[in-house]
Amino acid sequence: MTKKYIRLGDLLVKYGAITQDQLEQALAMQKGTGRRLGALLIEEGIIHENQLIDALTTQLGVEYVDLSKVEIPAEMARILPKNIAKKYMVVPVNATRSELFLAMTDPLNFVAVEEVTAVTRRRVVPMITTEAAAQHAIQELYGSQGANRAIEEMRFELSGQTEPLVPAAAENLVVDEEEKGTAPAIRLVNSIIERGYAERASDIHLEPGEDHMSIRIRVDGLLREVMAVPKELEGSVVSRLKIMARMDISQRNLPQDGHVNVTIRRETLDLRISTLPTVYGEKVVIRLLRKNPELISMEGIGLQGENMRRFRELINDTREGAILMVGPTGSGKTSTMYTIIEMLKDETVNLVSLEDPVEFYMDQVCQVQINERTGLTFAGALRSVLRQDPDIIAVGEIRDGETADIAMRAAITGHLVLSTIHTNSALSSMGRLLDIGVEPYVLAGALRGIISQRLLRRICPQCRESRTPTAQEREYLGLPAEGDEVFYRGAGCDACFHSGYRGRVGAFEILRVTPAFRQAVYAGDRSGIADALAETEFTPLMDNCRDLVLQGITTVDEVQRAVGR
Repeated sequence: MTKKYIRLGDLLVKYGAITQDQLEQALAMQKGTGRRLGALLIEEGIIHENQLIDALTTQLGVEYVDLSKVEIPAEMARILPKNIAKKYMVVPVNATRSELFLAMTDPLNFVAVEEVTAVTRRRVVPMITTEAAAQHAIQELYGSQGANRAIEEMRFELSGQTEPLVPAAAENLVVDEEEKGTAPAIRLVNSIIERGYAERASDIHLEPGEDHMSIRIRVDGLLREVMAVPKELEGSVVSRLKIMARMDISQRNLPQDGHVNVTIRRETLDLRISTLPTVYGEKVVIRLLRKNPELISMEGIGLQGENMRRFRELINDTREGAILMVGPTGSGKTSTMYTIIEMLKDETVNLVSLEDPVEFYMDQVCQVQINERTGLTFAGALRSVLRQDPDIIAVGEIRDGETADIAMRAAITGHLVLSTIHTNSALSSMGRLLDIGVEPYVLAGALRGIISQRLLRRICPQCRESRTPTAQEREYLGLPAEGDEVFYRGAGCDACFHSGYRGRVGAFEILRVTPAFRQAVYAGDRSGIADALAETEFTPLMDNCRDLVLQGITTVDEVQRAVGR
């Protein structure tokens, strides 16, 4: 019995995964927090999740299970209630009349084993899995069950009706499929949103087709389908989302936008919901905005090393002029602008931002929501802001020549202007501004710095493996034909759902405007601008991407996808 109830910390010390000092340090950090010791050790970087799994499988003889490769029978959701699975992060994998094979992130959690035993009336056979795999499996098993049950109930309710069921608005927008007594449309929508949240999606797309509505989620920049909703239930799902976002549910022929705050697993999210009429019905896109202050920091946007130094110097040394964030859609420009705002906001300055939409609400910042339908455009709002005694103005996006001209002229009259522009590089942003009508002398006087960026998927740290680069890859990155460089890739595991990637990192090129560069811009000589750029302290984006590949953070394939061939 003593062996059965050995403590996790003692087991890890015995296995050699951690030292006694590290255990005591972790126990001190754990005290009074309610955090599980294993999760704390992993989060603090004391051990890797693979080390924890190896120790438990070796010392306890517990089998490891890769949940991404296991087909879990749907009836498992009926054997073990979802609230218990979520509470203890356990997944029922299979069952006999007397036994339940239970995947656990912590097989030493005997309270969980005893409660599962009591509920299922079966002897629990513990197995070990990763936390990411358990979360995904729980969402797959119980989310699908909840969605399917809601779909069947909606079909039953609609069977005698000619109009789609319109669910009533909920007072408490807490997203959880455990809501008993709520309409099935609400449960189905909640299941879709929680699925996106659980898989770290940035967007959820509900796309009507001829036969069904396809549900796709965007994870780390790429879309994949996760669910299909029967065509006859499409109207109820769209109506529910419109009600949540306070849209007009009777208007189906014009695009609409709205937002709603929801709580998922005690975390508050802002959902930006937009509709678009298509030939097969209304398409809905939900953007999930996490209100996590850590995301708007230099570390959060992926800055490191020399780029972090240049970024910090550019922001700290600039008190007037314009700083531009450039890159294609989805490259992280807005997050970088919010990071700069977070660094600069202060009770001694008047900081005003013009945004469409406002994605992150901030204290000590006057944030203006642009609404072109009512006449509140970037250009018009910017003119009004200049009469409000601003010190710093953040313009969410330069879309036209009028906005660009006003912003640049504000930058040469003593204001610090931050803005974003859709171009592929620092150099091409110069051409874009000149092309839309900004005078060369205004641009030369206003500009202080340009930050160009991309978001690249990170290699999964759990399944990263080394490999020898091909001749084509070496040529693409500008490496010599011969060399001893080592590249890395993700082999695919249950932690990354066999994609080989997990999370994203920023690649940057940061330009501080020098007198020679300013003179070339003033002359309007585009070839001279390129020559002056080459003489600045400037690391091109591709050089930063090459460094990330050589450091084993990302892959050549990912650089080619994000930056181009």
